Amino acid sequence: MATEGKPTVVVTSPFFPHPSSVIESKFRVLKLWEADDKQAFLKQNADTIRGLVGIVVSAEVIDTLPNLEIVSCFSVGIDKVDLVKCRERGIVVTNTPDVVTDETADTALALVLAAMRRICPADRYIREGLWPLKGNFPLAHKVSGKRFGIVGLGRIGSAIAKRAEGFGCSISYYARSKKSEYEYQFYDSVLELAKDSDILVLACALTKETTHIVNRDVLNALGPDGTLVNIARGAIVDEPELVKALVEGRLGAAGLDVFENEPHVPKELLSMDNVVVQSHSGTATWETRRAMADLVVRNLEAHFSGKPPLTRVT
Repeated sequence: MATEGKPTVVVTSPFFPHPSSVIESKFRVLKLWEADDKQAFLKQNADTIRGLVGIVVSAEVIDTLPNLEIVSCFSVGIDKVDLVKCRERGIVVTNTPDVVTDETADTALALVLAAMRRICPADRYIREGLWPLKGNFPLAHKVSGKRFGIVGLGRIGSAIAKRAEGFGCSISYYARSKKSEYEYQFYDSVLELAKDSDILVLACALTKETTHIVNRDVLNALGPDGTLVNIARGAIVDEPELVKALVEGRLGAAGLDVFENEPHVPKELLSMDNVVVQSHSGTATWETRRAMADLVVRNLEAHFSGKPPLTRVT
């Protein structure tokens, strides 16, 4: 395939859902994940690289690429991109909002249901042949009608709220400011929200202010009958305190799609029947990943044709 005249874009991981993606028909694509020495590979191609597709983009990587013009993030979250360095260099940063909203909200409700109804241990109970030996699986908890607290009422948080309404749940939320377009109960403190919630779902961005915003006090407020679900970022929760709360029975259950030190998961969580874990896969469907890939490409196309990117962050 001819690449002459096409902008060179480096892709850090195999994000795209097909080996011969549409991105390769529009750009000269360098596959960083295939290089044995990634830093040497970047230096070798540094003068030609004008675009980068990734999730983690450090200052070191940016400094290696003197002609970098755009970072097209294959995610909504941009907490792993050095935005300060990008602003200093005048590098455009884009992300993939909207197209991930429904999938992530669906995942949040799936984790709520799986954790509270104990779907995973009940499945194992059957597979291990315990039903005829020990009788019916122990009782779980209903979801319908519960007090549903959401931390962050942006695109994803509001989509979660709409789904929870379908279960007859009362909705409350914490955000930086009250959202006048919603009639949900607003709390200006995560602690106070947790006190009045049976289920607490985290759907906010990771910032300095939200790091460990769910701490020991919040977990204690949610209590031994409470359920925590995190589909945002792992570091929003003080993970050692979460483990302690679950081990000691101060928190009832948890559904976790994200962790503080991914891909490493605290081993204590893996032996708990009241914990459901996923590998940061809230958007991991063919449909959503294709939509994300399409948006990544359209942002690159717009930039290199002199037009404003569709979802510019900086």
